[in-house]
Amino acid sequence: MQRQLFRHNKQITTTSGLCPNYLQVNMLTLPYDYAFEFLLFCNRNPKSCPIIEVLEPGVWSPVTAEADIRTDLPKYHIYEHGRLVGEELSIKHYWRDDLVTFLIGCSFTFEKALLENNIRLLHQEQNKVVPMYKTNIECHSSGIFKGNMVVSMRALEKDQIDKAIKITSQFSNSHGSPVHVGNPEEIGIEDINQPDYGESIKFENHRVPVFWACGVTPQNICLNAKPSLAISHAPGHMLITDQLEKLRA
Repeated sequence: MQRQLFRHNKQITTTSGLCPNYLQVNMLTLPYDYAFEFLLFCNRNPKSCPIIEVLEPGVWSPVTAEADIRTDLPKYHIYEHGRLVGEELSIKHYWRDDLVTFLIGCSFTFEKALLENNIRLLHQEQNKVVPMYKTNIECHSSGIFKGNMVVSMRALEKDQIDKAIKITSQFSNSHGSPVHVGNPEEIGIEDINQPDYGESIKFENHRVPVFWACGVTPQNICLNAKPSLAISHAPGHMLITDQLEKLRA
């Protein structure tokens, strides 16, 4: 079982390409006092924050996976008052009874469908974490949670873009269709070779950058909101659930 490898720190890697057909999710854990406002934020921004599950305060075992969210992701980020203070392989020593966890859909879920349609994914071929960027696309705010969307990028052949849009639009609980195609400067990305999260990939000039809403958006929002504590997956290092992905029109 892949999660067992993560739990015992026997494998530390991006989860892109792992366990095809199974739903992968982003994670954000907040103290209870912030949970309602963040839930509203997700409801108002379903493209970047499609909620899969919300756990009760103190609960660490989700319905969607026979897992321990404190150990079964390959890597975690710890934020305090809007500042990244640590990268951990387990969050057991941070755990408290008032912590509420949100599991949010991830674009890694639709990657197998792209591959099955002969759409190459360069970040997998280059063994890189998918590149992610902060944008000028403003999210709908909720209380202290406000800011701009983060996007993931896959560079595609021009004649495959329409196919990719059609395929990914069926995965509405994993961000769905792209939010932008083409010129990255139009959405506030100044240098495509300098992602804010993940790793830069090499691609030929004839390929077109295609951008999907990304579940790292909550981490970007928390940098602005500055909650006393926020725990997330490290970008590209998701929770793999036991739930098979279901297409939605």
